[in-house]
Amino acid sequence: MIGTEYPPEKTTLANGVRIVTQNMPHTHSISMGVWVNVGARDETAAEGGISHFIEHMVFKGTERRSAYQIAKEFDAIGGVSNAFTAMEATCYHAKVLKSHLDTMVDILADIFLNSVFDAAEVERERPVICQEIGMVEDAPDEYIHHVAARAHWGENPLGRPILGSRDNVLRFDADGLKSFFHRLYKPERIVISAAGNLAHQQLVDLTAPAFEILPEGNEFPPRIPPEGARGVTCLSREIEQQHLCLCTRGIGITDPRRFAFSLMNSLLGGNMSSRLFQKIREQSGLAYAVYSFASSFTDTGMFGAYAGIHPDNTPECLRLILDELQTLKKIRVSTDELKDAKEYTKGSLLLAAESNDNQMVRQAQNEINFGRYIPLRDVVDQIEAVTAGEIQDLARALFKNHPLTLTLLGPLGDATAFENSLSI
Repeated sequence: MIGTEYPPEKTTLANGVRIVTQNMPHTHSISMGVWVNVGARDETAAEGGISHFIEHMVFKGTERRSAYQIAKEFDAIGGVSNAFTAMEATCYHAKVLKSHLDTMVDILADIFLNSVFDAAEVERERPVICQEIGMVEDAPDEYIHHVAARAHWGENPLGRPILGSRDNVLRFDADGLKSFFHRLYKPERIVISAAGNLAHQQLVDLTAPAFEILPEGNEFPPRIPPEGARGVTCLSREIEQQHLCLCTRGIGITDPRRFAFSLMNSLLGGNMSSRLFQKIREQSGLAYAVYSFASSFTDTGMFGAYAGIHPDNTPECLRLILDELQTLKKIRVSTDELKDAKEYTKGSLLLAAESNDNQMVRQAQNEINFGRYIPLRDVVDQIEAVTAGEIQDLARALFKNHPLTLTLLGPLGDATAFENSLSI
């Protein structure tokens, strides 16, 4: 099933910066990301949103380039650039034709290492980020996941939005941004990942002179796993639909059960033939959008289900979701259903592997989380090895020992009406 897979090459600089590349000679482009193992989870409450603000500011000018020049130089080579902040990582990435690798490296290294965090640019960026927060709040199918995370994880950083609060965004200043950046963006937490039509030593020669001068860092603040909470949270909003999110604790990203976790998600609500999609949308006609989700972090995770429904159908939809969780605990999945889930999961993995963007991300995440590359063949073998009994055991562990959190966003409802429903 798996064709030739060129194993990545890795170089670790003296200060700890890791450079990993994967040659994909059939492509015309190169995708590169400068990753740092720092994200929203590493912020205090007063710092909430600062990693995301820094992500914006990195593109706002260096000693050599203005914000306009950064954008213009990428456009002039037909490249695309962007960045994202997650709970446990931040990535600055770009994609160009292979002939423009040296320009891409020069720009990415410049913005990552030499951003000036100009005070005037900070002031201009505040309303932009506040508008970004507003966009999320205006999208209830997205915003409910922020509310659900807060309800489940509480005051732990995992329960705070990556974008931060408006109050924090309005309070951050250039000095504070620079201080956080220089305190936590240390070489031992940096991974430079590239995939495409390139040679490893070529990238090392281009990046090492700029990154090897970074000084080593201090001890990194610990990440404390939250316990998770049980209960119902209702957020009133005058909209047509009730948005429902039911979640419980999941597993960490390196947990040996992660393959069963992924397959359980596919079975429950990961695609159009999944149990929730068929029961709630196709058979009952209760929702247009319904799915399950599985997110994992260093030492914990979340598993849950989402649906957008008419308010009158909320009790029935919740009952159907809870019934399916009960079924996963009580009855082992059939051989055919498990086979289909495995084929879907393998197909998604291997199709994504044809993209150098996805390969760049995958090898960086492997390096950050496991310290090594995990071949696709090994992942496929692990998926194939999962048994129905392992999925049942995982369901029994997650849907019994951990609390359930129900979050509702929409027309005002009575939270107490659902308190007794959260039992499986």
